[in-house]
Amino acid sequence: MATFEKIMIANRGEIARRIIRTCRKMGIKTVAVYSEADLEAPYVEEADEAVCIGPAQAKKSYLDIEKIIQAARESEADAIHPGYGFLSENPQLVRRCEEENIVFIGPDALQIERMGSKIEARLHMKQAGVPVVPGWDGKLDRVEDALSIAEQVGYPIMLKASAGGGGIGMQLIHSEADLRKSFASTMQRASSSFGDGTLFIEKWIENPHHIEVQVACDAYGNAVHLFERECSVQRRNQKIIEETPSPFLDPLTKKRLLETALAGVKHIGYKNVGTMEFIMDEHKNFYFLEMNTRLQVEHPITEETTGIDLVELQIRLAEGEKLPFVQSDIQQTGHSIECRLYAEDPKTFFPSPGTIQELHLPDQDVRLDFAVKQGTKVSPFYDPMIGKIITHASTRELAIEKMKDCLKQVEVHGITTNLLLLEQVMGDRGFIEGNYTTRLVESVWDEGGS
Repeated sequence: MATFEKIMIANRGEIARRIIRTCRKMGIKTVAVYSEADLEAPYVEEADEAVCIGPAQAKKSYLDIEKIIQAARESEADAIHPGYGFLSENPQLVRRCEEENIVFIGPDALQIERMGSKIEARLHMKQAGVPVVPGWDGKLDRVEDALSIAEQVGYPIMLKASAGGGGIGMQLIHSEADLRKSFASTMQRASSSFGDGTLFIEKWIENPHHIEVQVACDAYGNAVHLFERECSVQRRNQKIIEETPSPFLDPLTKKRLLETALAGVKHIGYKNVGTMEFIMDEHKNFYFLEMNTRLQVEHPITEETTGIDLVELQIRLAEGEKLPFVQSDIQQTGHSIECRLYAEDPKTFFPSPGTIQELHLPDQDVRLDFAVKQGTKVSPFYDPMIGKIITHASTRELAIEKMKDCLKQVEVHGITTNLLLLEQVMGDRGFIEGNYTTRLVESVWDEGGS
């Protein structure tokens, strides 16, 4: 059984700072990697060691597997924590780690590969008895094939990249004309974004909820869930506010959902921490969407309600330990909400890079997972999320009130942020009543948000 003395973090920003915190608590030294654009980023200063891996462009730094491996080798790191995004779900990095005798903190390459292909993941889940969105699992090479399948499935449909994720590489299609117009461009976008232009078709679920289940599995056949997260507040198919428990689920549906997620990960023999994502219709029928074989951005709300440090759990599982608890030991206490603060226009969602001239944040009864400090330069090269505000209270109503108070205290000068949108959602009647879908952000603006 391995015991890590030094972990290299193949990532940046708030998740790098988050991992450093847990490593420090566990007495593990950390190595940060950074691009030239991140030289003065807070996480670089906070790590025990730091290695520059190239210029600002992600392809030449954070996405360059050989530079990541070289940094780990030269710093004599025992393991690599990939965070989320960048190379966190890249099986080639896992294989290179194995070749270099460096532990990858996550599942093995084959599991990442299987779940990385949305088509293959759907087939595995079907075998496990997990319901998937009605659709077609074959590869679509020609628009004529797509038209024939779409006719059988029935419009509207989602045209999706098999290698896609994070809300990227999908297109809502309402008609034959839409499909003819979008097929080639969606394939091209999938190819350029993921290096794989394979597309498939799913039926569009009307007024959907996006709900996911956190799971953890060890190498000895043990698996547990850590309950669900409601992730339906989205813009451009990307989450901006999450909460747990989900206000939409009744006890019976919740039990079925959690059991189904566990059945899926047990079927594939999954190891380490992961997330099963589902879409749920207005009648509470749920369907598997995808599995993320890494830590999620929204993991803090699970930590707040279970008291379990998911980064520590990832590290201990990667060291070869058994799960330190059984299902009945894990309790969900109170309610937690996370708001993602982005450097972007709250209505157009265009990024707003620049220097943070002033930053004022609440300092009591709130968890702040931030990438930046006052004076930090927000780079145009990377995702514009600058931090997460997380509240936890005994009830959902109190968690919302806490979040409202916290957002009032947030001041960011020098860049534009989505703070106004977050405040609008917290004050929206549908959100407060727990009666909302993935269309919430549209309705907030339609109802007069300005």
